[in-house]
Amino acid sequence: MRFNPRLLEVDGLKDAYARLDEIKPSDQGRAIMAPKMVHRVVRVDDIDTKAANILKQNMLSIGGEVSLPREVFDYGGKRVSAVISGNLKHYKQLIAKLKRQPFGLKALAAELEELLRPSFTQGERVLRLGGRDYDLERRTLVMGVVNVTPDSFSDGGLYYDPRAAVEHALRLEEEGADILDIGGESTRPGSDFVTLDEELKRVMPVLEGIMGRVEVPVSIDTTKAEVARQALGAGCAMVNDISAMRLDPEMPGLVADKGVPVCLMHMRGMPKDMQVDPHYDDVVGEISSFLRERAEAAVEAGVDPAKILVDPGIGFGKTLGHNLEILRRLKEFRSLGYPILLGTSRKSFIGRILELAEDQRLEGTAASVALGIAGGADIVRVHDVKEMVRVARVADAILGKGGEENGG
Repeated sequence: MRFNPRLLEVDGLKDAYARLDEIKPSDQGRAIMAPKMVHRVVRVDDIDTKAANILKQNMLSIGGEVSLPREVFDYGGKRVSAVISGNLKHYKQLIAKLKRQPFGLKALAAELEELLRPSFTQGERVLRLGGRDYDLERRTLVMGVVNVTPDSFSDGGLYYDPRAAVEHALRLEEEGADILDIGGESTRPGSDFVTLDEELKRVMPVLEGIMGRVEVPVSIDTTKAEVARQALGAGCAMVNDISAMRLDPEMPGLVADKGVPVCLMHMRGMPKDMQVDPHYDDVVGEISSFLRERAEAAVEAGVDPAKILVDPGIGFGKTLGHNLEILRRLKEFRSLGYPILLGTSRKSFIGRILELAEDQRLEGTAASVALGIAGGADIVRVHDVKEMVRVARVADAILGKGGEENGG
């Protein structure tokens, strides 16, 4: 007799319920067991040693674990980091306990509750864009890039002429793009920002040429509020800001007033100097902290949290190693609670791995897109739309998105 033991990968309550439904438990058993199947490992920083010891004692008492550095036994007011591990049932009990504790642990309880909120629920993840509702649980969206620039790293100059850019945008829609992203300013490493007048001169004729001719929503890729204002007035439905609304103080208020989605991207430095020896102690942790702070600033300015997307900024102030680490740990950004936009298309880290020029990076891009989707990306921003739509559909089908409509 063989019992055929095998490991199951469970990612979230929805997945836990699906695994349980395969063996047909009782409804009561299903509800009790699912939270026990979802395990989460959480790192917290800058915690007082007294609080760290209380945290560990409380988690141990309910069957979880907290890992601490050796200096935690020095009660001289040091601040340390801790790694908490347990299932969702453990975390619910821990949060309740911490709400009654001193040394800042009440605040930690609130942060843990917010961090794990998506894990505690099976809520829908819907992006409302351009008057449409996109169910991000059903399929990955593909954003097609239209660079109206003479010097973008991948296709600089090809679509600088407005007529060529309009034709390209129409072609990307035909190839299956869900969103078109129009940008008039190159952000390749070493580039300078262009003037407001020059950026408007580049993008507005293109927007005027495609509005009314495309059915998919259009995003404006800019850091300038005035460009965004005119683009939204021309019919754009979204703002994609590589500066996470840091460069123009009017941008947060404009986005809030217009009620459109905005993508906040991480960038270390500026395009001119971002690749000059970028350094991180914890690349994913630091990017997560940055994106959380920028999202909080956006909400404070009046932006609807349901309209915020985040982008870890592959290639923007990162080395090859940083980019690979981000992709390996992409799922960690899901804890921010916002849809993830991922842009790996034709980027230099792929060229470094394969030793190939920009126009030879199709297969490398496909690999990064597929693994990015498996890692939790909701929108992939790409140049080669036809091919990446196919990659996304297969990846979605393997992941079980959309049910039987992706199978066959």
